[in-house]
Amino acid sequence: MSDFEVKTFKKDQILDITDKVNEVIKKSNKKNGICFLSLLHTTCGLTTADLDPGTDLDLLEAFRKMIPKISYRHPHDPSHTPDHILSSIIGASLSLVFENKSLSLGTWQRVILVELNGPRTRQIAYSIIEEV
Repeated sequence: MSDFEVKTFKKDQILDITDKVNEVIKKSNKKNGICFLSLLHTTCGLTTADLDPGTDLDLLEAFRKMIPKISYRHPHDPSHTPDHILSSIIGASLSLVFENKSLSLGTWQRVILVELNGPRTRQIAYSIIEEV
């Protein structure tokens, strides 16, 4: 297994990591298969999305509105408990098919990291399995 880092610059931020994922697939010299991505953090998420202008802000606003305003009991820092909850809802891993050394995505589909407790340097572990 290998990994790469992604730096975020805001408390809440959507980062398009599609090009970085394609780069690691190309470097693997594997033509077709599956790329597994796993965040090594509990306050961010991985998913896919259409990133037309403003969609990143729409996603972040919708995510935040999903979480109730309650008295959280997280002993370390209750103020970022909603970040942990959203990370669990969004998910911390993805499995993506690739063909001809490039991700097989829909026309508007991008791979995104959803930062919920930045700014930070995030680590993403990956494994690339070649189709036989």
